[in-house]
Amino acid sequence: MSERPDSEPATAEQAPARAGRDMEERLPPSLWIRLLIYVVVGHLLAGFIYLLFEVGSKAQ
Repeated sequence: MSERPDSEPATAEQAPARAGRDMEERLPPSLWIRLLIYVVVGHLLAGFIYLLFEVGSKAQ
């Protein structure tokens, strides 16, 4: 006769599954920082290569 509210998991096995689902929906902050660094460095590298091609085409 004990009724459980819907917010609590029915068994202990369901609690990690719920935490795992939350982790899938949200990325950790360290991953966002790494992604931002990769995007910035990638754009800087692409800009440098573009600059090399522009300078090389003017030198001919």
